Amino acid sequence: MSWLLGTAWQLRQPVLWAPALDAALLALAALLSLLAWRVRHAAGRALPVLAASSVLAAVAGLGAANASLQARERLADALAPGLERQPVELTGVVAELPQDGAEGLRFVLAVERARDAAGAPAAVPRRVSLSWSRGGPDEPALSVPGTGLRAGQRWRLWARLQAPHALLNPHGFDGELWLFERGIRATGSVRTEPQAPQLLDEAAGYPVERARQRVRDAIEAQVPDPRAAGVLAALAVGDQAAIDRGDWALFRATGTAHLMAISGLHITMFAWLAAALVGALWRRAGALLLWCPAPRAARWGGVALAAAYALLAGWGVPAQRTVWMLTSAALLHVLGLRWPWPLGLAAAAVVVSALDPWALLQPGFWLSFAAVGLLMASEPAQREAADSDTQGRAGPEAVQPPARTVSVAGAGAGSAPVAAMPVPRTAAPGWAAGAGAGLLRQGLSLLRSGLRTQVVATAGLAPLTLLLFQQFSLVGLLANLVAIPLVTLAVTPLALLGVLWAPLWSAAAALLSVLGAGLAMLASLPGAVWGAAVAPSWAQATALLAGALLVVPLPWRLRLLGLPLLLPLVLPPPDRPAPGYFEVVVPDVGQGSAVLVRTHASLLLYDSGPQYGPGRDAGERVLAPLLQALGERRIDTLVLSHRDMDHAGGAASLLKALPVRELHSSLEPGHALLGTGLPHVRCEAGQQWERDGVRFAVLHPPAAAYATRTPPNALSCVVQVTDVQGRRLLLTGDIATAQEAALVAADAQALRSELLLVPHHGSRGSSSPAFLDAVAPTVALVQAGHHNRFGHPTPEVLHRLGARGIHVVQSPACGAWRWREGQASCEREMRPRYWRHGSR
Repeated sequence: MSWLLGTAWQLRQPVLWAPALDAALLALAALLSLLAWRVRHAAGRALPVLAASSVLAAVAGLGAANASLQARERLADALAPGLERQPVELTGVVAELPQDGAEGLRFVLAVERARDAAGAPAAVPRRVSLSWSRGGPDEPALSVPGTGLRAGQRWRLWARLQAPHALLNPHGFDGELWLFERGIRATGSVRTEPQAPQLLDEAAGYPVERARQRVRDAIEAQVPDPRAAGVLAALAVGDQAAIDRGDWALFRATGTAHLMAISGLHITMFAWLAAALVGALWRRAGALLLWCPAPRAARWGGVALAAAYALLAGWGVPAQRTVWMLTSAALLHVLGLRWPWPLGLAAAAVVVSALDPWALLQPGFWLSFAAVGLLMASEPAQREAADSDTQGRAGPEAVQPPARTVSVAGAGAGSAPVAAMPVPRTAAPGWAAGAGAGLLRQGLSLLRSGLRTQVVATAGLAPLTLLLFQQFSLVGLLANLVAIPLVTLAVTPLALLGVLWAPLWSAAAALLSVLGAGLAMLASLPGAVWGAAVAPSWAQATALLAGALLVVPLPWRLRLLGLPLLLPLVLPPPDRPAPGYFEVVVPDVGQGSAVLVRTHASLLLYDSGPQYGPGRDAGERVLAPLLQALGERRIDTLVLSHRDMDHAGGAASLLKALPVRELHSSLEPGHALLGTGLPHVRCEAGQQWERDGVRFAVLHPPAAAYATRTPPNALSCVVQVTDVQGRRLLLTGDIATAQEAALVAADAQALRSELLLVPHHGSRGSSSPAFLDAVAPTVALVQAGHHNRFGHPTPEVLHRLGARGIHVVQSPACGAWRWREGQASCEREMRPRYWRHGSR
């Protein structure tokens, strides 16, 4: 635990500390260890306590120093500032499975050589993530017959690179951390100028990735249904990106997302079968038995083959955890040691975090270890008896799987509950004899044990799942009772055996079709998923205690004490503005617009963010998760300023995710969003309404503007929000100088507002001097994409704002921005971390 605490302390640093502190931590750890060694046998009570404290402090210091040294190495592997957005020639090998989407390909290139436009060597990170757009000027290179991007190929190509930068929102996905953990220190796009990409070598390296590529390609060739093929690719080679987004949503809603990726359950089942096979073959090896007993060969063979399978599956956190636990169990058995289960679990956690300190920030890490811990803690008597029995065995008949209990955990963001099921330690006598009564008893015993472990995992991990994802599947227990045996005992083995005989993949796809239909039926039930806002820290702590109380072997009267402790997490206390006041949340959505205005009991959403590409938009990726984290269960008023997709691109996803009471917009008749049956009000100047003492007023467009061929930008709904103290927010859409002039001419005094959403993202044709003088804002908010192709906000606009002493907030530098009763904060300032863009 001390190691994990030291690592966690380093991960919370806003900037990387000086190298001297690393040396000091290592030296201090050595001194404390020496002190503990000297006083370990000293008399008296104080000295042993001092020795133990010294050891704990030394281990914590080592954990922090280990994380810092690895972070320092990755930060040093950076893109030279002068190469930002400049063309560079890269020669390298495709290091991971390329991901093919509607917009094109995305892949990781391990750079071997880089040159700038002048031909000089360029300082480029060792690993970069590149996009190869489809349908643009880059497409002809991939259209050459016989040419395709595959793992292990060596390419020479031109690209424009930039330092990693991602959207940052409260309780949202940290894309920069995800890139940092994978060692990707630059992103960019492939270019065809000044020279088209050139394939140099078909098989230059990365044999494991090439093997994964061959398996994935074979699955896609055998299974015509792309959705089933994606799930099989995830189960066979750990390619989670191959699963359709709609299927991920279904799996999360039914609590089965943990099954659709390589997890601890799959790795341990594989190890169990591999150990049995190795043991059977080893007993027939004759002379080899004199060199190594069959039980030991079976144990280590199972571990080695499980590790190979985990590598083939992508080496995710649950797979790492399982491999290290299996290795620890085998090593302890060889050494004749009997560690208590918490110590073995902690050792595996230390190994995982030592190799990858940032794994501590992954939900899958905590779900994985919490699942195993809960299952082990819930039945100590049986476990100790089984362990004693195991230690007493000897000889070839003691061949057994490396672990008694098989566990499975969430394997990534969005994973839901974790489940587990027992696996027999040996070929039990009742099974071998084949007696009907014994077989029935064995079956009933397995069924009872499976049901019990599923209940333990579901109840114990419910608080952690709510804490991490703000949602929990209420149908997950029922869904997993069917899905776990089906996926684990049928679909996954077929997915693996299909490597040897491809028609087995078709059988697995048929089973997935049946499973999908059943899960869809469960997901359609009312109240299938419980969602809750992010709870305060004290509520999160009490809920974790509640989860442990509910499953540990204590009297039921004590266990039931956990139920009231869960309530603050399930029904967190509301955090909303007082009546008469409003809160503003300006999410980081990239090149687009979306603003949340929260009052005491209502929500107005102004614009819905951009569409990033086919099937990807801010409504699904940013706004829906943010609203859920804030505890918003509906949108009272959705205002779409105009039809452009950077403002209305996420609306369709939001309408599916949340109930919307009414829509205000300038959309033309016949627009697809108006055909949903949602009550619609056309924006017209002069409209007003009030919510919880907060007044909303539409200032533009005038009704007459709809009768002419007015461009969509000029029809933008301009909305002003006013609280009881007269503080105002002005939301302007994409109006230009002509519309600004009309607003100033109509009533310049009415425009005065403390907060201003800068028109048209700060384009050159907006934010005129007269308009800025009339509004006279204290804060000007610019929603724009990082390095966007339009150059928003333009230097001219920034100069005009700065000349008037207006504080400018830009979403790429701020992340999400929040304001309530005069107090403002940027997400990047509230949660600074050394891996974030711009940190030093």
